[in-house]
Amino acid sequence: MVEPSGPRYWFEGRARTTHLDETILDGLAREGLPNLQRSPRYHRPRAPFCGIGQCTGCLVRVNGRPNVRACRYVPSEGDRVETENAWPSRRFDLLASFDFVFRNGIDTLHGFRKPAFLTPLFHRVVRRLAGYGEPPSAESAAGLTVAPEIRTTEIAIVGAGRSGRAAAAALVAAGVPPVVLDRRAEVPEIPGAELLLSTTATFLPGRSATPGAPFEMLGYTEPAKGVLIRAQHVVVATGSYDASLLFESNDRPGVMTGDGAMALSRAGRPPPFRRAVVFGAGSRARAIVERFGDQVSAVVALGEIPPEVVRAASDAGIPLYPRSLLCSTVGRSRISGVVIRSRGDRARATLECDALVLAHRRLPNGQLFFQAGARMGWRGGTGAYYPLAGDDGATNVPGVWAIGSASGALGPASPGSGERVASALTGGSVPMSPLERVRPDGPNELEGYYRELLREPRNGRWIACPCEDVLLDEIEAATRAGYRGVEVVKRYTGVGTGLCQGRYCLPDALLLLSIAEGRPPSEVGYITQRPPVHPTPMAALAALCPAVVSSEPTG
Repeated sequence: MVEPSGPRYWFEGRARTTHLDETILDGLAREGLPNLQRSPRYHRPRAPFCGIGQCTGCLVRVNGRPNVRACRYVPSEGDRVETENAWPSRRFDLLASFDFVFRNGIDTLHGFRKPAFLTPLFHRVVRRLAGYGEPPSAESAAGLTVAPEIRTTEIAIVGAGRSGRAAAAALVAAGVPPVVLDRRAEVPEIPGAELLLSTTATFLPGRSATPGAPFEMLGYTEPAKGVLIRAQHVVVATGSYDASLLFESNDRPGVMTGDGAMALSRAGRPPPFRRAVVFGAGSRARAIVERFGDQVSAVVALGEIPPEVVRAASDAGIPLYPRSLLCSTVGRSRISGVVIRSRGDRARATLECDALVLAHRRLPNGQLFFQAGARMGWRGGTGAYYPLAGDDGATNVPGVWAIGSASGALGPASPGSGERVASALTGGSVPMSPLERVRPDGPNELEGYYRELLREPRNGRWIACPCEDVLLDEIEAATRAGYRGVEVVKRYTGVGTGLCQGRYCLPDALLLLSIAEGRPPSEVGYITQRPPVHPTPMAALAALCPAVVSSEPTG
């Protein structure tokens, strides 16, 4: 094993050394999946879940600055990293007593009314449980001063995956080099295009007054670098991600998505588990099995398992459990097994494991489409909203284009959606045969799965929104009280209002509300996506203050 040769930093008072360009989480995960914080309401232990900077499972405090994603932050020499939301420590948190005292949930909306003399104390508790971590120290806030940058371009592409790269290459070949933004730190070069890595993009409210550049976007890089991007066209190629799943104790450390398993084993590193149960039966589950065969103990699927996954699992000697319910996880501070049962059968079985990898369903990163005002349509094939875009990628918003899996396109095509949008933007000509897309209608298999799962006995907590500790019981209570539609239920319960902006809870909440309300998910609706659709450091926004930003472009 190669000894770390990067900077030395301090984690909870202990000196650590990382490899160069290795994030905090990369280094910690070499010793197993770490518990990095406690949840906001009930102080349940939390561990990394997605590994791609979209959940709240790896938030830490760095040099007095709260809510830094350990999966995206590369430490510098002398950095001091601490865990958050626990007292006196993440291993022994006295506030975890709330998880036992308030077994039926904490009603933060209506308050504690009897006896009246305890109401002020209850309000103090509620305020203590609100938010994440403590405000930044004065020293850390003073150090977040970074000169702003401005990019004025004809075309900005958000996402440097397969489709985004194809579009960028075709645009460069046509003499229109784009600016390409991607949240990842490691993306191959795109010759001729300007590539902004580790950069998250969100539309700014309103439209730009700059002639020929109607769109203004904020691209920001942690901790405080803001880039103002003025563009005539924005191509959204944000791709897709592995979804969550609702079951008893679904927030226990060790539960992670396929994205998380892949991200935490980059560059030849072993995964942070020894025996994982994989839940899923599609191409994503197959990729997990083929990559981690020796560390996979079982494959569980909600439906039938296709032959290609059966072959991959059989080659590795992995047992299969098709048409099964994932009832709960077991363990204390982290997962030690999962409880399953065959659908239609009451007998349960426990599978021993130290991780559960969710690889059953991929969903589009569609928040930018909602924010831009693009028309969206519900597609039953995956149970998600997609932009209503043509085969050339055009949406109903002039200048906003959709390509790749974020647009609902399936697999490679010739020409692919990236080449098609480049041709449309440059006046070229390519064959416009219909793209294969996810099924627009028909029942989603997960709906029937949830109808059966929700009849299971409940002994522990079912966390509907891990960011805000919203319980399934609270959502069901809201529907019984007459609240209908996801926007109203969101306001009543707080589901979807956390730092992930509903990416992991709302897709399941839509299906659950559809079942409870007896109407299709498309009628349940969706929440209003207000800017910024990604949690954005105030320092990055402050860097774009009109008093600071020059009207002259720098690039």
